[in-house]
Amino acid sequence: MKVIAFNGSPRKGWNTEILLSKALEGAATQGAETELIHLYSLNYKGCISCFSCKRKDSKSYGKCAMKDDLMPILKKVEEADAIILGSPIYLGTTTGEMRSFLERLIFPYLVYDESHSTLFKRKIPTGFIYTMGLNMDGLKERGYDQHFKLTDMFLERIFGTSEYLSVTDTYQFDDYSKYVATAFDPQAKAKRREEEFPNDCKKAFDMGIRLTQQTI
Repeated sequence: MKVIAFNGSPRKGWNTEILLSKALEGAATQGAETELIHLYSLNYKGCISCFSCKRKDSKSYGKCAMKDDLMPILKKVEEADAIILGSPIYLGTTTGEMRSFLERLIFPYLVYDESHSTLFKRKIPTGFIYTMGLNMDGLKERGYDQHFKLTDMFLERIFGTSEYLSVTDTYQFDDYSKYVATAFDPQAKAKRREEEFPNDCKKAFDMGIRLTQQTI
Protein backbone atom coordinates (compact mmCIF):
# COMPACT_ATOMS: atom_id res chain seq x y z
CA MET A 1 0.00 0.00 0.00
CA LYS A 2 1.14 3.54 -0.77
CA VAL A 3 -0.34 6.62 0.88
CA ILE A 4 0.68 10.08 -0.30
CA ALA A 5 0.01 13.34 1.55
CA PHE A 6 0.16 16.77 -0.06
CA ASN A 7 1.03 19.78 2.07
CA GLY A 8 -0.60 22.94 0.70
CA SER A 9 0.92 25.19 3.35
CA PRO A 10 3.98 27.39 2.71
CA ARG A 11 5.04 26.89 6.33
CA LYS A 12 7.00 23.73 6.92
CA GLY A 13 6.88 22.25 10.39
CA TRP A 14 3.68 23.99 11.38
CA ASN A 15 0.08 22.97 11.90
CA THR A 16 -0.78 21.53 8.49
CA GLU A 17 2.43 19.55 8.07
CA ILE A 18 2.25 18.25 11.64
CA LEU A 19 -1.29 16.97 11.10
CA LEU A 20 -0.47 15.42 7.72
CA SER A 21 2.53 13.69 9.27
CA LYS A 22 0.30 12.30 12.00
CA ALA A 23 -2.11 10.98 9.37
CA LEU A 24 0.79 9.28 7.60
CA GLU A 25 1.95 7.81 10.91
CA GLY A 26 -1.50 6.30 11.30
CA ALA A 27 -1.33 4.85 7.80
CA ALA A 28 2.13 3.43 8.51
CA THR A 29 0.79 1.47 11.49
CA GLN A 30 -1.29 -0.48 8.97
CA GLY A 31 1.76 -1.34 6.89
CA ALA A 32 1.48 1.46 4.33
CA GLU A 33 4.43 3.06 2.60
CA THR A 34 4.03 6.82 3.00
CA GLU A 35 5.27 9.99 1.35
CA LEU A 36 4.77 13.69 2.15
CA ILE A 37 4.99 16.15 -0.75
CA HIS A 38 5.31 19.90 -0.17
CA LEU A 39 3.44 21.72 -2.92
CA TYR A 40 5.24 25.00 -2.26
CA SER A 41 8.52 23.28 -3.14
CA LEU A 42 7.26 22.61 -6.67
CA ASN A 43 7.07 24.88 -9.71
CA TYR A 44 3.68 24.68 -11.41
CA LYS A 45 0.51 26.57 -12.32
CA GLY A 46 -3.19 25.83 -12.16
CA CYS A 47 -5.28 24.65 -15.09
CA ILE A 48 -4.85 26.83 -18.22
CA SER A 49 -8.02 25.56 -19.95
CA CYS A 50 -6.15 24.07 -22.92
CA PHE A 51 -8.66 21.17 -22.88
CA SER A 52 -6.01 18.72 -24.09
CA CYS A 53 -7.32 16.30 -21.47
CA LYS A 54 -10.73 16.38 -23.17
CA ARG A 55 -9.63 16.07 -26.83
CA LYS A 56 -10.86 12.92 -28.56
CA ASP A 57 -8.32 10.28 -29.61
CA SER A 58 -5.38 12.29 -28.26
CA LYS A 59 -2.44 11.00 -26.25
CA SER A 60 -3.34 13.46 -23.51
CA TYR A 61 -6.99 12.41 -23.16
CA GLY A 62 -7.68 12.01 -19.46
CA LYS A 63 -4.25 13.39 -18.57
CA CYS A 64 -2.89 16.87 -17.92
CA ALA A 65 -0.71 17.93 -20.85
CA MET A 66 1.17 20.67 -19.01
CA LYS A 67 4.88 19.93 -18.59
CA ASP A 68 6.10 21.11 -15.21
CA ASP A 69 6.92 19.78 -11.74
CA LEU A 70 3.46 18.25 -11.34
CA MET A 71 3.94 15.73 -14.14
CA PRO A 72 5.70 13.08 -12.00
CA ILE A 73 3.51 13.95 -9.02
CA LEU A 74 0.28 13.26 -10.90
CA LYS A 75 1.78 9.98 -12.06
CA LYS A 76 2.34 9.03 -8.42
CA VAL A 77 -1.33 9.65 -7.68
CA GLU A 78 -2.26 7.04 -10.29
CA GLU A 79 -0.18 4.51 -8.35
CA ALA A 80 -1.32 5.53 -4.86
CA ASP A 81 -3.75 3.54 -2.73
CA ALA A 82 -4.91 6.61 -0.80
CA ILE A 83 -4.20 10.34 -0.83
CA ILE A 84 -4.45 12.94 1.93
CA LEU A 85 -4.46 16.67 1.27
CA GLY A 86 -3.87 19.45 3.75
CA SER A 87 -4.14 23.23 3.59
CA PRO A 88 -4.58 26.23 5.82
CA ILE A 89 -7.51 28.50 5.03
CA TYR A 90 -6.55 31.85 3.52
CA LEU A 91 -9.35 34.36 2.85
CA GLY A 92 -12.04 31.72 3.08
CA THR A 93 -10.52 28.99 0.95
CA THR A 94 -7.44 26.80 0.53
CA THR A 95 -4.08 28.28 -0.41
CA GLY A 96 -3.35 29.21 -4.03
CA GLU A 97 -0.92 26.30 -4.39
CA MET A 98 -3.49 23.80 -3.16
CA ARG A 99 -6.23 25.24 -5.33
CA SER A 100 -4.00 25.06 -8.41
CA PHE A 101 -3.07 21.49 -7.50
CA LEU A 102 -6.72 20.49 -7.15
CA GLU A 103 -7.49 21.90 -10.62
CA ARG A 104 -4.68 19.89 -12.16
CA LEU A 105 -5.49 16.79 -10.10
CA ILE A 106 -9.24 16.61 -10.68
CA PHE A 107 -10.07 18.19 -14.03
CA PRO A 108 -8.29 15.72 -16.37
CA TYR A 109 -10.29 12.83 -14.90
CA LEU A 110 -13.64 14.65 -15.01
CA VAL A 111 -15.62 13.63 -18.09
CA TYR A 112 -17.93 16.11 -19.79
CA ASP A 113 -20.77 13.60 -20.05
CA GLU A 114 -24.25 13.72 -18.56
CA SER A 115 -23.20 11.97 -15.37
CA HIS A 116 -19.86 13.80 -15.04
CA SER A 117 -18.15 10.44 -14.71
CA THR A 118 -14.49 9.80 -13.93
CA LEU A 119 -11.56 8.46 -15.93
CA PHE A 120 -9.61 7.52 -12.81
CA LYS A 121 -9.16 3.78 -13.21
CA ARG A 122 -9.55 2.73 -9.57
CA LYS A 123 -11.44 3.60 -6.43
CA ILE A 124 -9.19 4.99 -3.70
CA PRO A 125 -10.04 6.80 -0.45
CA THR A 126 -9.11 10.44 0.01
CA GLY A 127 -8.89 12.71 3.03
CA PHE A 128 -8.52 16.46 3.51
CA ILE A 129 -7.21 18.30 6.58
CA TYR A 130 -8.06 22.00 6.89
CA THR A 131 -6.35 24.29 9.41
CA MET A 132 -7.42 27.81 10.31
CA GLY A 133 -6.95 30.53 12.90
CA LEU A 134 -10.62 31.21 13.56
CA ASN A 135 -12.72 29.10 15.91
CA MET A 136 -15.56 26.70 15.11
CA ASP A 137 -18.20 29.40 15.52
CA GLY A 138 -16.39 31.55 12.98
CA LEU A 139 -16.12 28.60 10.60
CA LYS A 140 -19.89 28.13 10.68
CA GLU A 141 -20.67 31.84 10.43
CA ARG A 142 -18.54 32.20 7.29
CA GLY A 143 -19.91 29.08 5.68
CA TYR A 144 -16.54 27.37 5.31
CA ASP A 145 -18.22 23.98 5.59
CA GLN A 146 -19.91 24.56 2.23
CA HIS A 147 -16.50 25.00 0.60
CA PHE A 148 -15.20 21.87 2.32
CA LYS A 149 -18.22 19.84 1.25
CA LEU A 150 -17.88 20.98 -2.36
CA THR A 151 -14.26 19.85 -2.52
CA ASP A 152 -15.29 16.65 -0.76
CA MET A 153 -17.91 16.04 -3.46
CA PHE A 154 -15.38 16.40 -6.28
CA LEU A 155 -12.87 14.12 -4.60
CA GLU A 156 -15.52 11.50 -3.98
CA ARG A 157 -16.82 11.68 -7.54
CA ILE A 158 -13.37 11.29 -9.10
CA PHE A 159 -11.59 8.93 -6.71
CA GLY A 160 -14.11 7.15 -4.48
CA THR A 161 -14.71 7.83 -0.79
CA SER A 162 -13.70 11.08 0.88
CA GLU A 163 -13.63 12.62 4.34
CA TYR A 164 -12.31 15.82 5.86
CA LEU A 165 -11.09 17.16 9.20
CA SER A 166 -11.43 20.80 10.24
CA VAL A 167 -8.84 21.97 12.76
CA THR A 168 -9.82 25.37 14.14
CA ASP A 169 -8.31 28.07 16.36
CA THR A 170 -4.75 27.03 15.54
CA TYR A 171 -1.60 28.58 17.02
CA GLN A 172 -0.14 30.94 14.41
CA PHE A 173 3.04 32.45 15.86
CA ASP A 174 5.82 31.47 18.23
CA ASP A 175 5.53 34.91 19.82
CA TYR A 176 2.31 36.87 19.35
CA SER A 177 3.90 40.02 20.82
CA LYS A 178 5.95 40.43 17.63
CA TYR A 179 2.89 40.76 15.38
CA VAL A 180 -0.17 42.95 15.01
CA ALA A 181 -2.77 40.34 15.94
CA THR A 182 -5.03 41.91 18.55
CA ALA A 183 -8.00 39.88 17.28
CA PHE A 184 -6.51 36.90 19.10
CA ASP A 185 -5.88 36.15 22.76
CA PRO A 186 -2.32 34.73 22.93
CA GLN A 187 -2.93 32.99 26.26
CA ALA A 188 -6.10 31.35 24.99
CA LYS A 189 -4.29 30.31 21.83
CA ALA A 190 -1.47 28.77 23.83
CA LYS A 191 -3.93 26.98 26.10
CA ARG A 192 -5.78 25.49 23.17
CA ARG A 193 -2.49 24.48 21.55
CA GLU A 194 -1.51 22.57 24.66
CA GLU A 195 -4.89 21.00 25.44
CA GLU A 196 -6.70 20.52 22.12
CA PHE A 197 -4.10 20.27 19.37
CA PRO A 198 -2.99 16.83 20.61
CA ASN A 199 -6.60 15.71 20.12
CA ASP A 200 -6.53 17.12 16.59
CA CYS A 201 -3.35 15.16 15.94
CA LYS A 202 -5.07 12.02 17.18
CA LYS A 203 -7.97 12.64 14.80
CA ALA A 204 -5.51 13.00 11.91
CA PHE A 205 -3.73 9.82 13.02
CA ASP A 206 -7.06 7.97 13.06
CA MET A 207 -7.88 9.32 9.60
CA GLY A 208 -4.69 7.77 8.28
CA ILE A 209 -5.68 4.43 9.76
CA ARG A 210 -9.23 4.59 8.32
CA LEU A 211 -8.09 5.51 4.83
CA THR A 212 -5.53 2.73 4.80
CA GLN A 213 -7.98 0.15 6.07
CA GLN A 214 -10.28 0.96 3.17
CA THR A 215 -7.58 -0.17 0.75
CA ILE A 216 -7.13 -3.59 2.38
